[in-house]
Amino acid sequence: MLGNLEPEEHVMETSIVDQLARVINALEWSTEDNIVVEIGGTVVSGIHQGENYNEKWATPYGVRKYNKDAFIVIKNLSRTPFEPSQPNPELKAHHAQ
Repeated sequence: MLGNLEPEEHVMETSIVDQLARVINALEWSTEDNIVVEIGGTVVSGIHQGENYNEKWATPYGVRKYNKDAFIVIKNLSRTPFEPSQPNPELKAHHAQ
């Protein structure tokens, strides 16, 4: 008999959405969390070019280029450990006296 009757190992490949759902569940993020998606690995030209600049080597001012190894960053702003400092209520009450 020709062919292979064994199940294919790669038939059940998971989609990107399935992978994201698995990671979000592992991190115990909530649907109420403030989630942002950003792109990393980019560069924005900060140099003003003259009239006769070489377009092959120079990028016009303000143009964004995506590197070949650009990546996606998913941030949960609701759970960031970098919260702004708050005044100590005991010190605030002490200074008010």
